[in-house]
Amino acid sequence: MSFPVFDILASRADLVPEVVAFEDLVSGERVSYRELNQRTGRTTALLTSCGVKKDDCVALLCRNRIEFFELLFACARLGAILVPLNWRMPGQELLPLLDDCGAEWLFHGAEDADTASTLAGNNQALIDLDDGSDRGFRTRRDALQPQKGRDKWPAHETWYLLYTSGTTGKPKAVIQTYGMAMANYINIAQGMGLRPDDTSLNYLPLFHTGGINLTTLPALIMGAQTLIMPGFDLERTVSLLETGRLDTFFGVPAIYQAISLHPRFNELDLTHVRCWGCGGAPMPDKLLQKFAARGAKVLNGMGMTETGPTVFLMDEANTMSKIGSVGKPQLLASVRLVDANGKDVVQGETGELWFSGLGITPGYYNRPQATADTYSEDGWLRSGDLGRQDEDGYYYIVGRLKDMYISGGENVYAAEVEAQLSEHPDVLEAAVIGVPDDKWGEVGCAYLLLQPGHPSPSDEQLVSFCKARMASYKAPRYFLRVDDFARTAAGKVQKHLLPPVTAGGK
Repeated sequence: MSFPVFDILASRADLVPEVVAFEDLVSGERVSYRELNQRTGRTTALLTSCGVKKDDCVALLCRNRIEFFELLFACARLGAILVPLNWRMPGQELLPLLDDCGAEWLFHGAEDADTASTLAGNNQALIDLDDGSDRGFRTRRDALQPQKGRDKWPAHETWYLLYTSGTTGKPKAVIQTYGMAMANYINIAQGMGLRPDDTSLNYLPLFHTGGINLTTLPALIMGAQTLIMPGFDLERTVSLLETGRLDTFFGVPAIYQAISLHPRFNELDLTHVRCWGCGGAPMPDKLLQKFAARGAKVLNGMGMTETGPTVFLMDEANTMSKIGSVGKPQLLASVRLVDANGKDVVQGETGELWFSGLGITPGYYNRPQATADTYSEDGWLRSGDLGRQDEDGYYYIVGRLKDMYISGGENVYAAEVEAQLSEHPDVLEAAVIGVPDDKWGEVGCAYLLLQPGHPSPSDEQLVSFCKARMASYKAPRYFLRVDDFARTAAGKVQKHLLPPVTAGGK
């Protein structure tokens, strides 16, 4: 992609200067597009004064806040690369990431000052985002005249990096470009029917594509308003829903689950939210049905950090008739389903999802081999996800290519078994893996998170429940109850962190 992306923020500030871009729900601060543009100009000048140049990496460790987006756009104006860091990680885990990207500057918030200070020995210059410090971000920045920077951003250039937390592997920095941002804006805006007068909520972590792109960056491109919370706050979210402040909402299944368990859920009027979106992990059918019963049809979707992220999104008209589907590919996304030889499968059969389009990453930062391994010879991104397409063109995610095990010569897809177990009235969520077995090669082991206040069903009851709904070889042999799951920022269960299964499946 060689076309230029013009300074999005400056254009919005010119078109709708008085419209509120952000409202901080903790401090009450409201920032218009004109003010956001001016503040970003001062941040650009601050970066220049720190010696930041084109292609330099600038690391950022903070909770959700307006300054994140000021730094994001300031980096664009200099051609620098923003690297949001996962504040859930201890310093020891962040050090390799800083070494990997080579960032010499680390901006941080007050909540993460201790972690940031442990990284200072790695030769990063620390810049405090908060007032009250002699190095305070606002104090230093506000003393400077706004700097305009460049107004044309080549679509193929790297804008920011997102380290994938992964469910099994070592994090890699996924390149995010200006062109990807514009493609995602088109895909998600038309898929969810976003409007310039919408108000949405930013709470998903900003070191993850969901926090940036679903739907805050599209809202900024469109000129809409976003409310910012430092992180997910269930009570505040329910209050926003009760008062009708939100027009759209995007969440991961764990968030929808938390809302559904709130004591006031059955009294909530959810109809003010015009569009509900979900991604990051499969949403259980019964949770979709629970929200639908309250007048909220949640649109299942699917994408990856590598796809910007929006690829699939369900349409509201068929949400319940095609329950479990992630919909169809959106406007600027192309999809194939292929077999192990890279040949397209017949409609209705399971295959690996391959992606192409304007929203696809050019690869992994400083990882040429990993990049080459991810793409087919003709340039399709191999997702590692398995799916199928029905006769009407709707797609269903079957599971991960590496999240399949073979029991007695039969392929078992963990996602299918998990979906069935989640239908049990006493089960809130399930995670299934294959474990070695002398007779069958592998058998299933299910980790269960139970419904609050519900009894624990016996293993025998669970096996009977499964066998009534699927082939016998798919029913797990072992069942382990857990208090919670370790998850990625997208809400996916990190299966490599599940407690080990010992002899007898205990």
